[in-house]
Amino acid sequence: MNLTCLSKGRGFYSPPCQLMDFCDFRILVNCPMDLSALSIFSPNLQRTVVESDDDHLERSEDVEGVSRKRRKTEKPVDASDLIHAVPWYKFVGNLTLWNISSIDVVLISSPMAMLGLPFLTHMDGFCAKVYATEVTVKLGEILMKDIVSMHTEFKQIYGPGESEFPDWMRWENLEKLPSKLEEIAAGELGVELNAWMPLYSAAHVKDCVKMIHSLKYAEETCYNGAINITAFSCGTEVGACNWRLNGQGTNLVYLSASVLASTHATEFNFQALRKSDLLLCSDLSSSSLDSDPAQDPNVGSSVYSRKDNENQEASAQSLISADESREEMEKLSFICSVVIESVRTGGSVLIPIGRPGLILLLLEQISACLESSDVKVPMYFISSVAEELLAFTNIIPEWLCKERQEKLFSCEPLFGHTDLIKAKKLLLFPAIHSLDLLKTWEEPCIVFAPHWSLRLGPAVHLLQRWRADPNSLLITEEGPDADLSLLPFMPMAMKVLQCSFLSNLTLSKIQPLLKAMRPKRVLLPEELRHLVPSTGAALPYAVTHYAENETVTVPIPKNNAVVEITAEVASQLQWKKTNQADIGIARLIGDLSIQQGKHRLLPSRDDPPPQPKPRFFWGSPDPQILLSKLKEAGVSSSIETRSAKAFDAHITEPGKALVQVRETSTVICSATEHLASLVYSAVVSTLDGV
Repeated sequence: MNLTCLSKGRGFYSPPCQLMDFCDFRILVNCPMDLSALSIFSPNLQRTVVESDDDHLERSEDVEGVSRKRRKTEKPVDASDLIHAVPWYKFVGNLTLWNISSIDVVLISSPMAMLGLPFLTHMDGFCAKVYATEVTVKLGEILMKDIVSMHTEFKQIYGPGESEFPDWMRWENLEKLPSKLEEIAAGELGVELNAWMPLYSAAHVKDCVKMIHSLKYAEETCYNGAINITAFSCGTEVGACNWRLNGQGTNLVYLSASVLASTHATEFNFQALRKSDLLLCSDLSSSSLDSDPAQDPNVGSSVYSRKDNENQEASAQSLISADESREEMEKLSFICSVVIESVRTGGSVLIPIGRPGLILLLLEQISACLESSDVKVPMYFISSVAEELLAFTNIIPEWLCKERQEKLFSCEPLFGHTDLIKAKKLLLFPAIHSLDLLKTWEEPCIVFAPHWSLRLGPAVHLLQRWRADPNSLLITEEGPDADLSLLPFMPMAMKVLQCSFLSNLTLSKIQPLLKAMRPKRVLLPEELRHLVPSTGAALPYAVTHYAENETVTVPIPKNNAVVEITAEVASQLQWKKTNQADIGIARLIGDLSIQQGKHRLLPSRDDPPPQPKPRFFWGSPDPQILLSKLKEAGVSSSIETRSAKAFDAHITEPGKALVQVRETSTVICSATEHLASLVYSAVVSTLDGV
């Protein structure tokens, strides 16, 4: 199997993207869009640049072209350096370098991994079959429609922008950007400009969704009769999944971002992924690589010790009972306490978090804290898809954790937002300029609004309104470009709470999980080589590391293929023992059927041939036995040895003939058909045949 990592991802909002050749089919896993790259754009196209004397002096010194690179590293990035243009969106640039028509299957692991799919399905030559879970398809569609709506609003305010190649993408303009912005735009090597694209339309989203074949958890589907594809819950988000592929006697597991104990989604079903031939761990770097393995006492013992089978079972049981959800709930409780403190002092709270499950949990927790603290402030959810999102999440009990499912049997709503909407404690509005919103608007308030990039949507307008208020609060997620996201709103008196939420396996869980899953070979990102080396460690599985934009060839264990034979076909078999006593062979006429990845021999639908079937032989004649058989037939001959596995038999009576025996063939040369027939009979009598 060949594996190419097209993108190693940037965390929850931008999952990894891999391309692999498996069972003679090319499979693309995930099709994300890196929305964190929007940070290079300004949320306001009206430039307000205040130029100091130092800035003017620095520009004067640049007349001779002196040290533009030095200015990039020494001068801090400010809001005037951002790109003032209608934003383009960053796709997986390496994917555009491949022949799109060669992709046979696309697997989507989460709603975030689906955001770039309209780019792919709209390309010329795309004809692949796309698979995703039912909830991933719906949530992905909702998120894409919201992005299209916010982008459309941006263009309505600031104009349509350039229809073709924008000026900011020209090299002479890119080189003027600070180093940090240039690296995001063009990549470290300056080769990622091909990743930028104008946003797709609502029609593209609709056409894209129609092409997706949706699945339930543990529902098996078959592609082209050769590969069985099954999705299993991963616990990260509602509808997110891991994949198991079975084909040609080999099974492969694709392990995406997974959480052992979820606070809202179906728990991680790793039991269904055990004992695979290949385990591809795709998204471990987003949470694991930031930790120091030397500070974790569990890591050393996990990496360099070998457990017995019974200890592996105990390790699996300990994973099942792990309670990581408690720590996440403590984070939510802390966020709620900070929110209550802010509104008590008269400040408003803005929450532009983009995780659907986390939004539902925060709505519940914050409303409960408001009730217990006797603080009465309105809560708003401002989004073009707010009503659709909340309505959908309340009708999918089978996709939620057991605690949420039990509420269904108690005739309770799955999430608390249903009661909040009925009591008018949570108000939903499609846009910030909605007339109904203006009529009911009160401050202080708590607002959930997109977009988490702080470049689009209602969050931009509210942040500009409240940024000078020291009592107000902004809640965001930590990320590589978090400071850059806040740059256009500086200086800020507003409080900022940056949070990190569990979106993958922790460092101490990686090795115990791998041992519990018991694969034959594990594929890991190169960044994890320090934790799981490919050589020198006593591990119960082989390890292969892969790096971004490199293709690695992975050996696939050879398993015996299984063929089912119907009783009618089996009854016609006439077995013949070979020279090897434990092997028998028989001939048959039938039809080979491949369905759902299984091979079956069925009775032939054609009439049997009227003439006797020719015999088939295998093996190589023994020279001494051949001489004996020829003598019995009245043929005089002699042997000339050519090599250990080759000889010639020279025939002199009753005529001239030659038998050439080689490693892969036997050739009879004779002047008459009668002599050739005698020699042929003698040769085949020394061979196994049927």
